[in-house]
Amino acid sequence: MIQSRKDLQSYIAQDRIMNNKKAQHVSLADMVKSIILPDLVIKYLYLLRKAEYYNNCHKHCFILSSIYKLMYRHLGTRLGYTIPLNTFGPGLSLPHTGTIVVNGNAKVGSNCRLHVCVNIGASGGSLEAPKLGDNVYIGPGAILYGNISIANNVTIGANATVNRSCEQENVVLAGTPAKIVKENYPNWVEFNNVPLDDEKIK
Repeated sequence: MIQSRKDLQSYIAQDRIMNNKKAQHVSLADMVKSIILPDLVIKYLYLLRKAEYYNNCHKHCFILSSIYKLMYRHLGTRLGYTIPLNTFGPGLSLPHTGTIVVNGNAKVGSNCRLHVCVNIGASGGSLEAPKLGDNVYIGPGAILYGNISIANNVTIGANATVNRSCEQENVVLAGTPAKIVKENYPNWVEFNNVPLDDEKIK
């Protein structure tokens, strides 16, 4: 959760890197391009983090907090994202626009990759929602629900229905209901050679 301006800068930089962008604009050309042809997913993530920052750290700045919340929700509606504040750690990767629905009680670690038509929610009127570790990959159409926990470095296959906890790391979950189909599997960051710093992003 963002608790300081330093956290804010770190979250924004990590989000950009996990979406294959440099942590910061490094030239005037980059800045101009971002204005003329903005990457709407990156813009959404930026607005999400700013809304989290003002919500968590500057609640007295009611006007600014409200403006960022309004902007991030409006753009989220355009892109198909329903992602509440303070649910994802740094490095949230959204490779496509399209429907993504996340319950406000869900908690997800760093470097999560979410594909289209993913739903992370509660079950049967309960307030409990899934808790996910770091480096979790969630394929298109996957559904996770209920009071469950998912370990670090887990890959969840397309259209999987996950309603049970998985405490084993480096596995692939697939099927309905989901079960372990592969073990000793690299997390999505390793598997796709995702750059972890600016130097590897061209």
